[in-house]
Amino acid sequence: MDKLFRGIQILIAIFLGIMITLVFLNVILRYVFNTGLAWSEEIARICFIYLVYLGTIDAYRDNRHLGVELLVERVPEKARRGVYLAIQLIVIWMMAVLAMGSWNLTIQSINDHWVATGYPRALINGVGVLTGVSIIALAVSNIIKMVLNKIPVLTLMSPKDEVSEEFSIE
Repeated sequence: MDKLFRGIQILIAIFLGIMITLVFLNVILRYVFNTGLAWSEEIARICFIYLVYLGTIDAYRDNRHLGVELLVERVPEKARRGVYLAIQLIVIWMMAVLAMGSWNLTIQSINDHWVATGYPRALINGVGVLTGVSIIALAVSNIIKMVLNKIPVLTLMSPKDEVSEEFSIE
């Protein structure tokens, strides 16, 4: 699983690099040579869309998303488990809404393509399905960790800081 998410992080970095390069190239071409590449704007936009959706999956797995633990920290452990379960169920519901809506958009746009690149719009809408299903699986995994493995809620909610684990001073 760690290798899969490491691959997602590498893919995000590649998309970011392509996006920065194309936008910078287009700025230089427009201001210096008074021309531009129409397709580069679409490619940069596609990279940004994938970067955001894949980054959302990665951030959810490592608890690096925006979260407010104030309520959870102040209640007893049994109530904390109930609140955490409610949070995970809400996440599952919202991601199901995202996945179903993205699926409907994917089906509607199956024959549509972007103008300059000809890139299929269905592949853009379909990444919402991937994100929704992935986060649902991660939320179910969080519930299983809490219920079956008896992992404390605050441990499940704490961000996983890869940098400090890799470069810890012992």
